[in-house]
Amino acid sequence: MNSPEKVLGFSHSSAASTRGNRSGASVLRVAECFDSIQGEGRLTGTPSHFIRLSGCNLRCWFCDTPYASWHPEGPGRSLDEIVRRAVESDCQHVVLTGGEPLMFKGVEELVARLRSAGLHLTIETAGTLAPDVSADLMSISPKLSSSTPTVARAAGLSHLQTVSGSTIARWEQMHEQRRWQPQAIEKLIAASVDYQIKFVLDSSADTTEVLQAVTDLALPADHVWIMPQAVSTAELAKQARWLQPWCETHGFRFCDRMQIHWYGNRRGT
Repeated sequence: MNSPEKVLGFSHSSAASTRGNRSGASVLRVAECFDSIQGEGRLTGTPSHFIRLSGCNLRCWFCDTPYASWHPEGPGRSLDEIVRRAVESDCQHVVLTGGEPLMFKGVEELVARLRSAGLHLTIETAGTLAPDVSADLMSISPKLSSSTPTVARAAGLSHLQTVSGSTIARWEQMHEQRRWQPQAIEKLIAASVDYQIKFVLDSSADTTEVLQAVTDLALPADHVWIMPQAVSTAELAKQARWLQPWCETHGFRFCDRMQIHWYGNRRGT
């Protein structure tokens, strides 16, 4: 397997924000492609080829990949090139992620071609859109109300220093309107071989909302993963002290972020 540091198609050029409409064609904007080890969820520890599409219809204030959301970047790549690189990697498992990979026209064909190539496909999505796709593992991360960007939450965050208050306020409204789409989640679950639901909790104040979402979707507890909002090993350890016992109480699975333990909070991992 190639080194996690080997990032393909890397670009530092910035671009205008991508809106919530599904746009594009047989060329998709790619923030990065790389080989690494899956650090989250059911397939933790699995060598995987990651394809990160650039652009998102949400704007979580704590987004750890702002280069694919708040400040989307990267070149346009043909489906042929994206699939070829996945096939030529040393990884049987492919992870299609973002940003929000399901917002783009052409993603249905990309998904079909990756699976037709005999690759195991995980799709990582917020579950707000449900195009005609299927995955071997649909990894859905519904966004809680604590993810909504506000001017107060944005204060002091390096990736939001260049974003105006009016832009944040506009995204606050759009994010809140879009973030919870249970019908889309149900469709994605039904269309896939297997699934996991991954909630990102910022604090214990989020627990009531998670329990309500699990009830509303009638989710089996063993398909629910709970991940702390944290981007350092110290923050992960602090959050885990209260979050792991809470998961055990409700039969949920605690979701660590092993890539941070292994590599730190870096791109290409």
